[in-house]
Amino acid sequence: MARGVALRCCNGRKSSTLLYSSIAKVSLSFSPETLFASFPIQPRRQNFSRLFCNLSSVPNTVDEKKYTEVFNRRMAMAGLKPHHRIALGVSGGPDSVALCVLTAKWKTEGLSGVSKTDGFIDGLVAVVVDHGLRQESRDEAELVCSRVSDMGIRCEIARCDWVNGRPKQGHLQEAARDMRYQMISNVCFRQQIGVLLIAHHADDQAELFILRLSRGSGVLGLAGTSFASEFFSQDLELDVKHMKNRSILLVRPLLDLWKEDMYKICQWGRQDWVEDPTNLSQLYVRNRIRTSIGNLQSDTFKSELQAVISECRRTRSFVDKVCTDLINQTVSVTDKGYAVLDLERLNPTEVKDICLSKYLTAVLQFISQRQRPIRGNTLKLLLNYIRAIPCRTSLTAAGCYLSPAPGSKGTKVIVSCFLDSSLPSKTEILNICFNEAQKRPTSDDFGQIISAAKTFSDQNRVSDVQFLDAASESVLSKARELNILSESTYTTIGLLQRDETNRFITKKEENKSVDESEDHGTNVASSSDKVHLLPGRDLYLMNRLLIRWDLSRHQCDEARCGKCPVRTATTMEVRHMVESDWLYLAELSRSLNRNHSTSSSHKALRSLKSIPAAARRSFLVLVNHCGLLLSVPAIGFSYCPCLKASTVFLPRVPLGGGFSSFL
Repeated sequence: MARGVALRCCNGRKSSTLLYSSIAKVSLSFSPETLFASFPIQPRRQNFSRLFCNLSSVPNTVDEKKYTEVFNRRMAMAGLKPHHRIALGVSGGPDSVALCVLTAKWKTEGLSGVSKTDGFIDGLVAVVVDHGLRQESRDEAELVCSRVSDMGIRCEIARCDWVNGRPKQGHLQEAARDMRYQMISNVCFRQQIGVLLIAHHADDQAELFILRLSRGSGVLGLAGTSFASEFFSQDLELDVKHMKNRSILLVRPLLDLWKEDMYKICQWGRQDWVEDPTNLSQLYVRNRIRTSIGNLQSDTFKSELQAVISECRRTRSFVDKVCTDLINQTVSVTDKGYAVLDLERLNPTEVKDICLSKYLTAVLQFISQRQRPIRGNTLKLLLNYIRAIPCRTSLTAAGCYLSPAPGSKGTKVIVSCFLDSSLPSKTEILNICFNEAQKRPTSDDFGQIISAAKTFSDQNRVSDVQFLDAASESVLSKARELNILSESTYTTIGLLQRDETNRFITKKEENKSVDESEDHGTNVASSSDKVHLLPGRDLYLMNRLLIRWDLSRHQCDEARCGKCPVRTATTMEVRHMVESDWLYLAELSRSLNRNHSTSSSHKALRSLKSIPAAARRSFLVLVNHCGLLLSVPAIGFSYCPCLKASTVFLPRVPLGGGFSSFL
C-alpha cells in the first residue's frame, strides 16, 4: 500500500493525505512571457517520500509588486546586479522554489530581455545537493533538478561522499548542513561563481531566536544569521595571484519575508514544490520550535518578535563596527603567524564588555583558525587579563597563547597559536604553481560587489542601540520595557524558551552517563605519527601554514662529495619547532667552520631573539629521516644552499571572519 503524507499545497491550506499515484507534475517551458503563466498538469509516477504539491489557482491576494520590490531592494543592498554570475542553493521546497522564481524574474527583467545559452538564463546556476542519506535521495535530486531546469535555470546535482561514514543521529542535521555548504561551494569554485543565494526567511530567524534564547545566547547570537557574509571553503581554494583563500559571498535576500509568503510566490510563479515529511519529526529541535511557533503565532506575535530580532541586529551591527575599528587601530599581524595587540591604543578599560569580547574572539579565532565561540569562564578570564595593564603574566585560552611582548613593558600582548601536541594527522597536499597567476574572471566583479555592500552597510550603521548593555537573560525584559514586546508576546516567548530549555537540560542529563563512559578520540596525531613532504609539493597545515621545499641548482661542497643531507633526501618530515632545535642552532653558530650552516644559524638566532618562545613553537621545520634539522623557513635558516624552503602564513579565514552585514 502506498504511503501518504499530509502536505501544504500552493493554496496555503493543508491538503488531505496524498497518495503517490495522485502526485502531479507541472511541465514548464521557460520564456519571459511564460515564466509566470499557467501550465498544463501531467501525471507523475515516481514514489518518493518527498512529494510535489499539486497546483491550484493563483489567489487574488498575491502582491506581485511587493515581493519584487522587497527582493530587488535586498539584492541592491548586497551590491548585486543582474549581470553578475550567481548560484542558488535549491532543495525543491517552497522556500528555494520561491527564491528561483524571484531570482529568475530579477535576472531577466534586469537584463532587458532574456539572455540565454541553450535555453538557460546566463549567469544563473542552481545547485541541488544529494546527501545520499536515504535510498530514494538520488531520484529525488534528479526530479528537483529537472523541475528547476524547466524554469530556465541551469541546474547541477552535487552528490555527497561520506568518507567517514554516515553522521550520528544526534548530529545529522548539523553534519548535513556543513556538507551541503561544502558541496555547493565546490560547484561555485569550479564554475567561477562568487555569489550564492540561500532561501532563509523570517520564520527561520524566529526559530533561531527561540533556539538560541533557550541555550542562553547573548544579544549578538539572538540577532540571528547575517544577511550577507563571506563563506570560506573547508578546503583551501587558493587564489595564487593574491595569495589568499578564495571566498563566496553568501546572501539571504528573503529575510524580510515569511513562510506564508514563500507559498504565495510559488503560486504566483505557477510552481509546485517539495514537502519533506522529516520536517515534521519532533526529534529535531528546529522542527519542535517551528511547530510551537506555528501553533501560537499571530500577526502581532510575528511583528513584535521580528522587532526584537531587528533590535538585536542593530546592536550587533554597532558592535561589529566598533570591533572592526579596534582591530584596524590596535592589531598588527606578522608574516610569521602571530598578532601583536597594542593595549595603550586599545584602552580596554574604556571598552564595553560586549565589544571587547567580540574583539578578543575575532583575534583568537584568527590566530588559532578555530571558528568556535568563546564563552563563559574563558571569556571572563580573557577580559580580566587584557584589562590588567601593564600585562605581566601569560595566559593560554581558546587555542592561543597570550604573553607580554618583549621590550614593551607590558603595554603590548603577543597572541600566538598554542601547541601542546604534534601536527594533526589530517593534512592537505596542494599542487600549486606559485609562478602562475591563475585567472579568475569574476575577481573584479566580486571585489566591486563586496565594496558596494560594505558601502551600503556603513551608510546604515546606527549609533543609538538599545540592547548594548542587556545580558542574555534580560533581552526580553528590556524589550518589554521599551514597548517592543506586548505582555502577551513576552509571555508566549518566555513559555517557548522555557519549554525548549527544559528539553535541552533533560537531554544533557540523559546523555551524561553515556558521554562519560565513551572513549572520545581526538583528531590530533600521536607522537609516533609523522608528516612527510616530497620536493616541489605544497603542504597546508592547521588552516594557517603553507610549506614547501625544493632543491636549487647550487652545488655545495658536501654535494660534490655525495654527502649532502639535502641532496640525498627524497622526502622530509615536517614538524613544529622544539627546544632542541634552538640548542642545535646555537651549537652550529659556535662552530669554527665558516660554512653556510654556521652563517645561516647566526642570522636565525638574531631573528629568534625578538620572537617570544611561545610564538617560536608554532614555526614549522624540516628534518631528514635521521632527524637532522635542515631548515626553519620562517627565520631563514637552511643547512646548506642546496635547499630552497618557504613557509607562508596563509589563514583560511581572515581576521574578523570576512565581510558580514547584519542589516
